[in-house]
Amino acid sequence: MTTDVTALPPGAAATSAAAVIALDVGGTSIKGAVETADGTIDSRMEVPTPVADGVNAVVSTIVATIEALRTAASPHLTVVSVGIIFPGAVDRAAGVARYSANIGWRDLPIRRLVADRVGLPVGIDHDVRAAGLAEARLGAARGVDEALFVSIGTGIAAAVVTGGSVVSGADGMAGELGHLPVIPEGETCACGLRGCVETYASAASLARRYAAGAGTPPLPAEDVIAQAGRGDVIAQRVFGEAVVALGRALVGYIFVMDPSLIVIGGGMAAAGSALTGPLEAEMERSMVWRQAPPVVTSELKGDAGRRGAALVAWSALDTSSPQSGAHDNASTEDQT
Repeated sequence: MTTDVTALPPGAAATSAAAVIALDVGGTSIKGAVETADGTIDSRMEVPTPVADGVNAVVSTIVATIEALRTAASPHLTVVSVGIIFPGAVDRAAGVARYSANIGWRDLPIRRLVADRVGLPVGIDHDVRAAGLAEARLGAARGVDEALFVSIGTGIAAAVVTGGSVVSGADGMAGELGHLPVIPEGETCACGLRGCVETYASAASLARRYAAGAGTPPLPAEDVIAQAGRGDVIAQRVFGEAVVALGRALVGYIFVMDPSLIVIGGGMAAAGSALTGPLEAEMERSMVWRQAPPVVTSELKGDAGRRGAALVAWSALDTSSPQSGAHDNASTEDQT
């Protein structure tokens, strides 16, 4: 069955004045917005994440940002819930940030801490899963039952869309595509394994590996890709190895899950066909007896995470089990 992604989330039709607060919490900044049921952005805000000041400071900043956005909302709007997304290991059902290296969280009951202080239902989710949810319901994978959303930026992570739903796996770690070893005896990854996709194909790795080969300061990944297109031999080698690594990971996923579409998001999506073209060609070479699915770039671009956080917020309105795992699960399962 194809998911009806045009349907409003639970609670959205309760009042035309309803709105949610969506927060995308990263290691550098907290991006927030007030969004209405029809997807209209009423107000936005971005503040630095005070990681160096500790966990309590980050939580306090999240709460302060929510309150500031609630104050900034248009008078005719009533904020009814909050969605918070962030990187790391996220236990949606328990409302706990199990581990986030970028922010310094470990076993933090973030949903309860925030909900108690703002007096609103709160939903949480992994940032890439939320972005994949938004892309599946509102963007390039809209109406597609089987797809993979791959976010390529400083690191690489994915959101698995199957049966029209985004899944999290047994331990909330589905989609760790970046730490799939694909180059035997390859470079050591920060995770401790060797030859991981992320070590070759992330934006940070492209910049690092080009700088090491060319003996120059690092270039942004999109510039490395552009240099490859202009015939720069070192850029061609680095980019070629990135395409091989990512292509191998995607081929493995295709044979196991059989997606009909792959969506590339994150900063690297800005490269467009300069990335997707070589990647599709690499996948075709590796598959031989079957056709690879098309590879497209995100329609929601840098707004995918924030749009996903809004969907997570709407899912928190499931009053059948207030502040329970029921509404958290709805953020990645069929809500229609």
